Amino acid sequence: MKTIVAFFRLARWSNLLFIVLTQWMFIYCIVAPIFQAANVQPHIHGQFIFLLILSYVLVGAGGYIINDYFDLNIDQINKPDKVVIDRYIGRRWAIVFHICFTVASILIGIYVDLQTHVHFLGFANLVNGIFLFVYSLSLKKKLLVGNVMIAFLLAWVIVAVTCCEADQFTLLLQHRLVNTQKLLRYTILYGGFAFIVNLIREAVKDMEDVEGDRKYGCRTMPIAWGINATKVFVAVWLVVLIAMLVLLQFYAIQFGWWFFSLYCILVVVVPLVIVFKKLFKAQTPKDYHAISSLIKIVMLTGILSMVFFKIYS
Repeated sequence: MKTIVAFFRLARWSNLLFIVLTQWMFIYCIVAPIFQAANVQPHIHGQFIFLLILSYVLVGAGGYIINDYFDLNIDQINKPDKVVIDRYIGRRWAIVFHICFTVASILIGIYVDLQTHVHFLGFANLVNGIFLFVYSLSLKKKLLVGNVMIAFLLAWVIVAVTCCEADQFTLLLQHRLVNTQKLLRYTILYGGFAFIVNLIREAVKDMEDVEGDRKYGCRTMPIAWGINATKVFVAVWLVVLIAMLVLLQFYAIQFGWWFFSLYCILVVVVPLVIVFKKLFKAQTPKDYHAISSLIKIVMLTGILSMVFFKIYS
């Protein structure tokens, strides 16, 4: 039983649930209503929704496992009580799980490509798997590059859903059947939100893990720039994100979306303001971990806001 629990911890089951929730909410609350309004069936429907989400869960699990494989020495310093590899699961098994999950995600992507008109999912999952391996091997240790890459890959979870319908846009736009501009706006909105929030969280996690990262030669922001400069970097992105969300509320109020605005202010904007206030007071890994956890809650509340687009559609 301990081994099973450890395996799910290794695969970051809670983060995988975020992937499931994000793609499912985006498909059912945003993509589906837009296509239904035009009486057009999207490429990703029925069983293919499950397969799309499963492919991203598998490639994500493979990425988390290989990340812990290469970070074993660092994790033994930063979070010794959470180390799984070499304690519950051997190194060789970790590699086997990574390869099996990544290959399975690619094969599922190819199957979806062959059964629909998507044509890119198998290749996209291959690229994601390569990026996650390279990130874990070396890029996460480099200044800013790893942070940007992981933030982009997490935003891609949303963007990929829209890209699955991309070839439909060209055909349907000519007949003005599907409101493609609306779908693109929502894709940019939530993809941009996911990118910025994860970029912020990755920088905070770097400050939390600075001790182990420094010992093993990593060039993360806190090590290269210092803690104070990294806090300024995070603060700037927080201000940008908060400003964007506040401006969005003025747009939403014009359409009478009062409950959406109230929700966003109370459970997205206010927690981000709290993160901003806590940021400059933080000193210990425990402080940074608490901030990282609060940012994760903001990610969840941001994802759940998609339900309002289903209600107002």
